[in-house]
Parts: sequence; structure tokens; C-alpha cells
Amino acid sequence: MNHGFVKVASAIPSVKVADCQYNVEQIESLVIQAEGRGTEIICLPELSLTAYSCGDLFGQQLLLDEAEMALIHLMNTTRSLNIISIIGLPVPYRGCLLNCAAVLQRGKILGLVPKSYLPNYREFYERRWFQSGIDVAEGTVLICGQQVRVSPRLLFSTPSCTFGVEICEDLWAPVPPSSMLTLQGADIIFNLSADNDLVGKYAYLQNLLSQQSARCICGYVYSACGYGESTQDVVFGCKGLIYENGALLAEAKRHQFEAQMIETEIDVERIRAERRRNTTFAASAAQLGARCKEQGARGMSGQNVFSCSSPLAPCSIIVDTERVPARPFSLTRIIDPYPFVPSGKRLDERCQEIFDIQTEGLSKRIQHTGAQTVVLGISGGLDSTLALLVCVSAFDKLGLNRRGVVGITMPGFGTTDRTYTNAVNLMKLLGITIREISIKEACLQHFTDIGHEADKHDVTYENSQARERTQILMDAANQMNGFVVGTGDLSELALGWATYNGDHMSMYGVNASVPKTLVRHLVNWVAERTKDDSTRQTLLDIVDTPISPELIPADEQGNITQKTEDLVGPYELHDFFLYYLLRWGFRPAKIYLLARQAFGQKYDDATIRKWLKTFCRRFFAQQYKRSCMPDGPKVGSCSLSPRGDWRMPSDASSNLWLRECDELG
Repeated sequence: MNHGFVKVASAIPSVKVADCQYNVEQIESLVIQAEGRGTEIICLPELSLTAYSCGDLFGQQLLLDEAEMALIHLMNTTRSLNIISIIGLPVPYRGCLLNCAAVLQRGKILGLVPKSYLPNYREFYERRWFQSGIDVAEGTVLICGQQVRVSPRLLFSTPSCTFGVEICEDLWAPVPPSSMLTLQGADIIFNLSADNDLVGKYAYLQNLLSQQSARCICGYVYSACGYGESTQDVVFGCKGLIYENGALLAEAKRHQFEAQMIETEIDVERIRAERRRNTTFAASAAQLGARCKEQGARGMSGQNVFSCSSPLAPCSIIVDTERVPARPFSLTRIIDPYPFVPSGKRLDERCQEIFDIQTEGLSKRIQHTGAQTVVLGISGGLDSTLALLVCVSAFDKLGLNRRGVVGITMPGFGTTDRTYTNAVNLMKLLGITIREISIKEACLQHFTDIGHEADKHDVTYENSQARERTQILMDAANQMNGFVVGTGDLSELALGWATYNGDHMSMYGVNASVPKTLVRHLVNWVAERTKDDSTRQTLLDIVDTPISPELIPADEQGNITQKTEDLVGPYELHDFFLYYLLRWGFRPAKIYLLARQAFGQKYDDATIRKWLKTFCRRFFAQQYKRSCMPDGPKVGSCSLSPRGDWRMPSDASSNLWLRECDELG
């Protein structure tokens, strides 16, 4: 079971210009290596059998014959292999010459895809030798003893994916053939290229590939020729790139003197899931389908629907590949264990953007309500710290006095000196209004009222404290013509780690779509940009404090005894599970596969299975808390707001998910 992954390769062989025998030997070696590694589809560069830079030698019959003989040789030597190979060569066709990609499998040519757009730059004069695939009627050609379909509109269907092919300059067109191919079902696009090097061109190419794979919601495999091509006027510097929906998965080293190959797995299931979610993609595909029907109707009335070979014509031609036995599968692509937390410079940009979104959302709510104050509980933990920083930022942006931010610390039975001190110090340093209201006496009275023993530390003991704190915040907000700002985060909402009508409730939850793993980075990000050393040190100590609701008394040394991650599991795992369940709709078996790849060096399989089942169980069981959650700004692709992002019945059954968790081995 491949869980929707398709293993692909981009290969760049060493070539000799016009030496087809040498070139096919190099290609053959790479294809056999890829087959041995379980690769399903391999792509090689443009005109790789002859080399791209043959110039007027493309007019020589000897070279064309040798290219065909080389293709026959490759077909024979790979006849017993299951791998699909995409090879570039010149093909004589109806009195002209086409720059083609040949798609091969088990000794059969499945189809020939001609290049649609031919460059006519100073460096390249392809129109001198080749005809555009757009300008010739599609049909069949006898090559290597087989009648083979020739069309730029071919789609190749395998048991695991559908793919299309375009060649080099096609990608640079305003509307590339790949745009139409993907709308008609291509999950992956393969590009055979011969891209020369110029200053700044590689960065532009990377942006182009990233944008096209993102716009088309597809995998994109790019292979461009390198060492051995003529350097008479230009240099071809080896380019191998594999993208998936805008993200770079693998990249070859440039300017290498030896053949190289990059391999990875493209997640076709993820691509298809994203297309189902993306209404614009679906609408575009539907519009193209309507054009197909219209053109088909015209064809039925006397016109040949396939008379136009343009890649922009709406009707594609499906070619089925040979069904082969399933290959042994192992996942090799890198899986980021922190999908919500980018690295390097991108983390700084992400934190700035999220903080700005939170600030703007709260600012609008303050202006709309005409509130004179915002009230929030300050515990000395990560979530309330981030919410406080957002409140201060909003007041600063609105030009309001920070004294309108009212932080209330509410010591309880489990409050430790460390969190209490950090809470008070931070509020003083930020210059907000501070109120301290202990909940101990009120809770003890409540225990007496309901007949609960104070030394019985059960769910009633814990939730009574959370609800008492919320009552204080709500009533204090009424006193001061304000509203309560919630502090709970996305991870807590997913797990239901909140007391219903306790910390679960507020008038506006600024952290509602920020996962716990990112909350820590946001607080740390603010600390690093804070000029005041005391404020920075306080924030950093909060970052280092164990996550806890502090509802159970501390130990004899005053240390936290109730650590959240000991009870519900590591947040880094739960955020990982949440991302792939919520964003991509993956089933537990696939999430488990990805988690093993991402966390294999940190958690053993049993631990991952344990917390994955916990996550699935709690995610379903706690939906009722999300069904009535307060307003809050969406900051990323994942949110659990019942008003737009996640609509699930509170009594939906988790049996399917838990059963699959139990079957994981």
C-alpha cells in the first residue's frame, strides 16, 4: 500500500553530441538504477538520445536513424522492467521534424508528445530544424516498428496516477500545455528541458516551476541537460527539480561533470484532496469540460474533434499504461515534523504576519464594540502571554493607553511561584492595568455548596477553578465596559483541552487558529525583538516553562506537578496529526506513516500509535466545544471555526478512525 505516493525521478545523463550509442548507454544505466530503487516514472532531458545542441546535424538522416536505433535498443533492454521512461528524441513526421518526448514501458512506446512552443532566441533557433506540434495535425507515426500516437494532448493513466508531458519552452508560454493537462486530470507533469544558464535565470525558473505546480495543484518533475552538451555559445548547467503544489521536494546539483539522478515520492492523494477543496480549480475544470462537449458536438456534425493538435484544445487523449505488479514501497522524502513552523527567514516572516493578523482582528473588534477595555486572565503561561502581547499591540496601533488592557491574575490551588511571578512581572513591564483576584476561597465555598470534598482532585475540582476564573473575567469586563479576550489555542481546541464554559469561552479568541507549537515561537519571536532586557528575559522564561493548566497543587518544592503533555501527549505530535487530518483529510494509516518518517528518531512506533489514537478519540469526542466557540481570526490554512472551516456533528462516530488506529502495526 503506497498511501497515494508515486515515486518519480529526474535524471540528467552525461551526453556526447550526436553520439546516440554513448547517450543511450548512459540513459539505460540510469533507468536500470531507478527501476532497482522502485521508481515508477523517470524523466530525462530534452533530445537526450542525440543531445540537444546538435544544430544543423538534425538535418542529417544518419543522426535521425541512429536516434531511432538507440530508442529500439533502450526498448529492448528495458522490456522486462516495469518503470515508465520519458526520453527526448527527434522524430520525422509527415514531412517535418518534431522535438518529441517518447513515453516507454516494457518494450512499448505508449505515445509521442511533440514540443508545442519552439524558441527562436539568439541562443536557440529551433524553428530552423523543428516544427511545432501545434502546427501539425495529430495522428500516428511508424517508429521502431510500432504505430504510435503523436499529440501534445496525451494523458497517460497508471494505476497510481495520471500524468502529462510538456517540453522546455512550453512551460514559459503564457498558458502552458500543463495548465490544460492538469485541468483534464493530470496529477503530475513531466518536463524534458534543455535550459541554458544565464545570471539570475535559475532563480526565475525555480519561481516559475513553483508557481505552475501550485497554480495547477500538481506534481512537477523537471529534467534539463547538462555536462557533455556543446558549450560553443552557451552552457547547460544540469537542472533537476521536483515540486509538489508549490513546494520543492528535490533538487539536483548544478554544473556537475557526472550523471546524476534525484528521486522522491509525489503525494498524489494530497494533490487530489487539495483539488477537491479548491473550488476555483474545480470551476476551471468544469468550464474546460463544457468546451469539450461543445467541440465534441461540432465534431459529430461533420468536423473531426481531434483535427486540432493545439495543447490548448479542450479534449485530451487518454493512454493507459500497462498494469504491473505492485512495487515494494518505502518512503524516502523528507517529512517536516513541524508543518506549522517554517524554518530560517520564513519563520520570522510567518511570525510577523500572524502577529499582524491577530492585532488587526482584535483592533477591529475593539473599534466596532466601542470597548474602553479588554480583559484577560494572565497565568504566566504561553497562551495568555501571546494574547496579552496581541492586546498591547492592538492598543498601540489604535493609539490607546495601555492601561485599558486589564490583566487579571487569579491564583488557585496549583499556581506556582514561577508562573505567578512571571505573570505579574510581565504585566508591570508592559504597563497595563493589573488586578489580582484569588479564586481559592470562592472555589472552597463552591465545593461546600455542591457537596464536593476539597481534597478530591478530580474533574470537578479542576473545572470548578476554570469556570470560576471565567466568571471573574466576564463580570470584571462588565464592570469596566470591556470584553474578555480568550487565550486558548488551536491545539487545545482540537483536543478539547479546555473546560466547557470555562477557559473555553470568551468574547474574542485571538489565538483560536494558532497551534501550540507556533505559539511558543511567536512568544520567542517577540522576546527577540524586545529592546527592554527585563521584558525579554521574562518572556524567555515563560517560553521555557512546562505547559500546565496548574489546577492541581504543586509538589513540596513548589514545582508544577500537572504537565499537559504528560496527560494528553506531546503537542508536536498532536499538531502534526491535526495538520494532516484537518488540512489534507488523510486517514490514520497515512498519518502514522508520515509521523514515523518525521519523528522516527525521537519517538518509537508504539508511542506514535498511542498518541495518534488519543488524538482521534479526543478530536471526535470534543467537537461539542468547537460547535460553540467564540469568534477569532484565522491566521493559517487550518482553523476549527464552526462558521466556515470545520463543520462536523458533535455526535459523529469515531469508530472508523479508531479501528484503523487499532490495526496499525
